[in-house]
Amino acid sequence: MKKLLVLGLSVLLLISCSIGSKRVMLSINGRPLEVEIVRTKKQRAKGLMFREELGWNEGMLFIFQGDQDLSFWMKDTSIPLSIAFLDNRGVVVDIYDMQPFSLDPVRSTRRLRYAIEVNRNFFRDAGLTVGDSIDLSMVKRR
Repeated sequence: MKKLLVLGLSVLLLISCSIGSKRVMLSINGRPLEVEIVRTKKQRAKGLMFREELGWNEGMLFIFQGDQDLSFWMKDTSIPLSIAFLDNRGVVVDIYDMQPFSLDPVRSTRRLRYAIEVNRNFFRDAGLTVGDSIDLSMVKRR
């Protein structure tokens, strides 16, 4: 019985490690935002697809190796989202609302390093606007 319990806990831990991703707490104008860190091409391709919910203070931070033209779509994503594109210093360059299930790309206006997806209107409610900065120092150290 004890071996079965240990085996079951080991499997649960393995599953949670393989599907979970690193998370970090950011602050957007004093509002906490817990983001999943997305670095790989495979993670970026999946994004928030197939999720049925996203907590109000949760999101996803996409990190790219270098500055590049960024493009996102909402294929298989039912949650209405907003996206902010940021430069390598964490300065917000663009903010867009995205439509669930839309295949129309949402593109950055220039080459950038980061994108943050959140529930639609989170940025608005937090008072985040183009030109504001988000402290990404905790992310850059990882």
